[in-house]
Amino acid sequence: MEIINGLEALKKRYHNTVLTIGNFDGVHLGHQKIISEVLRMAEEMNGTSMAMTFEPHPVKVLAPEKELKMLTTFKEKARVLDAIGIDVMLCINFTREFADLSPDAFIEDVLVKKIAAKEVVIGQNYAFGKNKKGTTEFLRRRGRELGFKVKVVRSMKLDGDVVSSSRIRRILQKGKVHELPTFLGRAYSIEGEVIRGTGRGSKILNVPTANIRTPDVIVPREGVYAVRVMVKDSFFDGVVNIGRRPTFGGSDVSYEAHLFNFSGDILGETIRIYFIEWIRGERTFPDALSLETQIRNDIQRAKEILNSKHPKLI
Repeated sequence: MEIINGLEALKKRYHNTVLTIGNFDGVHLGHQKIISEVLRMAEEMNGTSMAMTFEPHPVKVLAPEKELKMLTTFKEKARVLDAIGIDVMLCINFTREFADLSPDAFIEDVLVKKIAAKEVVIGQNYAFGKNKKGTTEFLRRRGRELGFKVKVVRSMKLDGDVVSSSRIRRILQKGKVHELPTFLGRAYSIEGEVIRGTGRGSKILNVPTANIRTPDVIVPREGVYAVRVMVKDSFFDGVVNIGRRPTFGGSDVSYEAHLFNFSGDILGETIRIYFIEWIRGERTFPDALSLETQIRNDIQRAKEILNSKHPKLI
């Protein structure tokens, strides 16, 4: 997949561009429904499939007080879009200036002059331009006038509710990671660098752990999880604890992974953690031995879970 950072970097016209537009945070099944239509149409036209997205997320610019946590980093979003099969990812630098573009200016200057879109595929609630005054009907009308077609894809619903990034965030905050493959089409994952920890896992608890520095994305509720971990293109089963280590008087949230059947120094390596199922919440233990015993039980429970559950990993 080709990645283009900024409209100014878009130097060429692609053949029969089929474009979709969105934040695509999480690249969930609702997004994938739209993207699959883009891919189908591009194949029919022998054209180019393109996804326009925005960095940073518009909410971070227009309403920073909301402190929105993303489901996916830019890198992760690109990785998933590439795996799905998009040809070109066009990332727009979202600024207040860009937000102030009128619907007409966005259509004429961006969709027509810069991209030369032949087809534009959007979700049914899509709105664009200053104050989101641009509607799907307005886009259709201007498309007829300017030479591109518009396809509106209905929202995907599960259990009567629309699949959305906000719905996925709520599930993560409850720790119900086992539900997420239903909404994402894959297990939820985060990526982080292995950093030096206190060494307490090996020295005191006899359970060596890798401490992770995580990016600015939402993480599941604090607790212990059965996980699969990708290290240097290899997968290992394991457990992860997200929490404050109250038994040892901790206060900052840490991310500690114990990988089964793994030995080696991965300090400084970037690993990806796929969350399969929540095991228990974090709690304070009377002493290190009690905590070690519980960790051994967690490991056994994780092995049982991981032997029976195999969601898709992308």
